[in-house]
Amino acid sequence: MESSFFDTDAFTFIGLPILIFLARICDVTIGTLRIIFVSKGKKLLAPLLGFFEVLIWLIAISKIMQNLDNVFCYITYAAGFATGNYIGMLVEEKLAIGVIVIRIITQKNASALINSLHSEGYGVTSIDAQGSKEKVHVIYSIVQRNDIEEVVDIIKKFNPKAFYSVEDVRFAKEGIFPLKRHHKSRIHLLRRWKKGK
Repeated sequence: MESSFFDTDAFTFIGLPILIFLARICDVTIGTLRIIFVSKGKKLLAPLLGFFEVLIWLIAISKIMQNLDNVFCYITYAAGFATGNYIGMLVEEKLAIGVIVIRIITQKNASALINSLHSEGYGVTSIDAQGSKEKVHVIYSIVQRNDIEEVVDIIKKFNPKAFYSVEDVRFAKEGIFPLKRHHKSRIHLLRRWKKGK
């Protein structure tokens, strides 16, 4: 009777470690996203991801326990863990979930920077403060994470030497957030369509 492919050395030393590597990437990537969603207060999504994270982990660890003499399983398990962390952070960056607060400290007149942020639809709060050497302007703006590059470009354009820091915000309410570009274009097309009627 011919043996199954799953009983061959090729599967034991090549196929199984690859499957463990891929499973570990999946569960650690999901786990990284779950932690991020917990910190963002996503009460429904975080537990759902936790379910699949643990399910995949149990399948992977059970296969390792069945093959304790296979060192390749250990190596690919560890490699999958490291790779999963990296991929999880990349995915989270692409998703750009939530809002952040940008704190800008500038030593020169910040009116041009404030006006530019206002013109792009960003809410801005500014105060005068005392720095270590002289008076400064402190500007706060809470923006969507996927808008951070645009805001940083505005800062660099109007005050390239300004100090700024970025922090996560778990919850924000009643803020001023700009319409997304595709929303702006839809509204513009809708207005043109109504005028043509």
